[in-house]
Amino acid sequence: MSIVGAIIVPHPPIIVPTVGRGREAEVQATIDAYHAAAKQVAAWAPEVLIVTSPHTVMYADYFHISPGEGASGNMSAFGAPQTKLEVQYDAELRQVLVRQAEAGGIQAGTLGEKDPALDHGTFLPLYFLREAGVDCPILRIGLSGFSPLEHYRLGQCIARAVDALGRRTVFVASGDLSHKLKDDGPYGYAPEGPVFDRRVTQAMESGDFLQFLTMDASLCDRAAECGLRSFQIMAGALDGLAVSPALLNYEGTFGVGYGVATFAVTGPDENRCFERQCEEMERARLAERKAAEDPWVRLARLSLETYVRTGKQLDTLPDGLPGEMTGRAAGAFVSLHAHGQLRGCIGTTGPTTASVAWEIVQNAVSACSMDPRFAPVRADELDSLEYSVDVLGVPEPIDSPAQLDVKRYGVIVSCGGRRGLLLPDLEDVDTVEQQIDIARQKGGISAREHYTLERFEVVRHT
Repeated sequence: MSIVGAIIVPHPPIIVPTVGRGREAEVQATIDAYHAAAKQVAAWAPEVLIVTSPHTVMYADYFHISPGEGASGNMSAFGAPQTKLEVQYDAELRQVLVRQAEAGGIQAGTLGEKDPALDHGTFLPLYFLREAGVDCPILRIGLSGFSPLEHYRLGQCIARAVDALGRRTVFVASGDLSHKLKDDGPYGYAPEGPVFDRRVTQAMESGDFLQFLTMDASLCDRAAECGLRSFQIMAGALDGLAVSPALLNYEGTFGVGYGVATFAVTGPDENRCFERQCEEMERARLAERKAAEDPWVRLARLSLETYVRTGKQLDTLPDGLPGEMTGRAAGAFVSLHAHGQLRGCIGTTGPTTASVAWEIVQNAVSACSMDPRFAPVRADELDSLEYSVDVLGVPEPIDSPAQLDVKRYGVIVSCGGRRGLLLPDLEDVDTVEQQIDIARQKGGISAREHYTLERFEVVRHT
């Protein structure tokens, strides 16, 4: 049990006096809590700090661990180049962690660093810890596009690595909460923002880390959260350990949630192995969703799974399909999600086969194997996939963006032979301007070119 404690801290540069220049007083409660957390870390007397940050190198399919002997950083990006510090990396621990990750089938390592400078998500915690007298080597680790459980499993690898070397370790999970708490905040307001922050701070206060793993992905996206995956790694590092949680402060003065919490490790606790609980909950949720699928979605699943498992496309339709699937032709899109993230989406704007059913069969195969943004779907991913099918109405030309509604209509932007399409009612597409811009860019059409617009309605099946 080499991990003796952990802290969750935010990283607003304004709380550094040389950056805030007096405005830091507006979030004095956060600063006071930061000092208290840093004092607690000093009392734990760590030999190494594990720092996870949303602002260091991040890849969709790889956990980046900072290479080299050490790094330096400053607050020049925030107008205070005189405020700087240097850190030493624990190279031996890094090697052991990379081996642990490889053994666990987790894609992690030191490749791909473009800028070795300390990011502000790492700098801010170290700034306060240095003030408290904590000056030991660190490991800096980035987040990824992997699932919550994969972040948790990386945390488990971290725990095994520090145990193997007997390093007295404190985990520092750097991350702000929602960025959408106020209309006059830097990112505006979304109702999901306060909901997200309330749930996360409840988890901090209670020590119920299962909540970090089971937050609804769409809620997180709409809340524009920052640090949840950092907290998930921390939870994995504390797997099987009893903790004494303390939420020291929470505030959203500037429209961004800042939470400060400490977790003192008090001994082993087999009931706090959240991986198994999370897996069971996810299996139950997916089974319930699958049981409720309608014929459109069931056909997409059957087509995709048949192709992935056999390498062949369906050559006959299943019996009992509704006449509206087999008796008319229309364009259709098949979208795949895994762990709350898009995993593939391919479709046709108009009919290319004899019926909607065959359109779904064809496009399900394309979504899993031909979307250039993703590697082909593997057989071991099938149980985690969630499907949606959009059947398109006939596009109609429009004269103005005023005739669009992002919730009701999809849009097609055309210029010559180039076309870009965007479906309606998508997460994070809130304005007509966004909708047109995304569709235009998908079609390789510049804003300076003359283009035409069409709109269409869809019937969405999930």
